Amino acid sequence: MQSIALSLALLINLTSVAQFGGLGNDKIVAGLKEALQIGTGNAVKLTGVVDGFFKNAAIKILLPKQLDTLGKGLRAVGQGALVDEFVMSMNRAAEKAAPQARQIFVSAIKEMTFDDARRILTGGDTAATEYFKARTSSRLTSAFRPIIEKSMNDAGATRRYKDLIGQLQAIPFAKSQSLDIDGYVVNKSLDGLFYMVGEEEKKIRKNPAARVTSILKDVFGRRI
Repeated sequence: MQSIALSLALLINLTSVAQFGGLGNDKIVAGLKEALQIGTGNAVKLTGVVDGFFKNAAIKILLPKQLDTLGKGLRAVGQGALVDEFVMSMNRAAEKAAPQARQIFVSAIKEMTFDDARRILTGGDTAATEYFKARTSSRLTSAFRPIIEKSMNDAGATRRYKDLIGQLQAIPFAKSQSLDIDGYVVNKSLDGLFYMVGEEEKKIRKNPAARVTSILKDVFGRRI
């Protein structure tokens, strides 16, 4: 029974090597890990700077939907600056938290097995991004939350949020709103970060110019 299992394992490995143009398992995994280190590193660099979120229309954190009506009302009475400051504060908090993702991504890459690598390489355009979502979301949430809470307090976003709610509650017959604004910013920060990781992954898969090292050219050039 053991010899049969070993034979099957050998067959799977030989088949995998053939599928990747004769590249060995070690090189396949090394190539993928290098690609992911580059891709996630680029995503963190792009988001973890001033205006990394705020001036990127694809990931900019906007006013929560629960406050849309209030935001429009404030703008109508000349208090649009209050809304704008609140929106900027949320994005600044996300930008400060983003660099914390680097080491968490590195840990997830180190934990990757050959089976993980094979599924990612033969998967869709954002298979690696989905891998990161599954493996890092809870860790990122825990890492981001205290940074975002402090950043928003330092920037006055919490006070501005309360000001917005105060304006709403002052309106006759208006319903009281309840929103975990820190949780909202954490979730939107992760959405934006994973979006950028996905964009970087697509570049490496589809654009030869993005394969900046020889091992990336070998692995992705032959398979994708």
